[in-house]
Amino acid sequence: MPNDKDPLDADSSPRELPRRVNSQRQQLSEDVASYVRELIISGRVRSGEFLRAEPIAEAVGVSNTPVREGLLLLSGEGFVELVPRRGFMVSAFSRQDVRDLFWAQATLAGELAARAAKSISPRQLAHLADVIAEHEQAVAEGADLDRIVALGHEFHRTVNLAADSRRLALLLRSIVKQLPNRFYGNIEGHANESLDFHPAILEALRKRRAKTVSSLMRDHIMSGADELIAMLEKQGMWSTPEKSTA
Repeated sequence: MPNDKDPLDADSSPRELPRRVNSQRQQLSEDVASYVRELIISGRVRSGEFLRAEPIAEAVGVSNTPVREGLLLLSGEGFVELVPRRGFMVSAFSRQDVRDLFWAQATLAGELAARAAKSISPRQLAHLADVIAEHEQAVAEGADLDRIVALGHEFHRTVNLAADSRRLALLLRSIVKQLPNRFYGNIEGHANESLDFHPAILEALRKRRAKTVSSLMRDHIMSGADELIAMLEKQGMWSTPEKSTA
């Protein structure tokens, strides 16, 4: 005879369920993490520097509690370290770290693009064409940087959705958030470079060429790594030049 007892009934299981995290507080801590992550990647705070909660709280407009929670999130990502009795210190962020983040992003995005080639709908293909046209017009007219970045993001979001691989897309998102969108827009020539890759990616999707679109997507994303490194070097992110591998 089947057991009809509710698995969450108090009599059926002695286990204690986890408390629900306050969604508003969680969002505040993620806002803090995003703000500090941007400070680190832009070089405005340097490796070995200790972070004070008060200026961060004032800048983001939150109390000290979300600041600590946000810094703990960054500790899990490797951006900061918690030093006993001293607080949170900015971790070293190397050129190889940048390349590793781009490699992980390119690998996952390439796989999603390959899957999208097999499942993308005519409506999604038409939407990608519209996004490319808007992107080209925005760049030609010298539109607001946020608008250009948003259109680039929408192109990639549509491809990822077309792959119908939710878990893989969520994993990709966890990596992408470590490189704020603003930096793509600030990389000199990146918008024009996107205008070269996006139409080629769309054409490969239309022809259902999974290997081709995967390769194009990987190359597209990896091209941003060296461009971002060069931009950060100009901003003084690293005090010593990169050693040549030649």
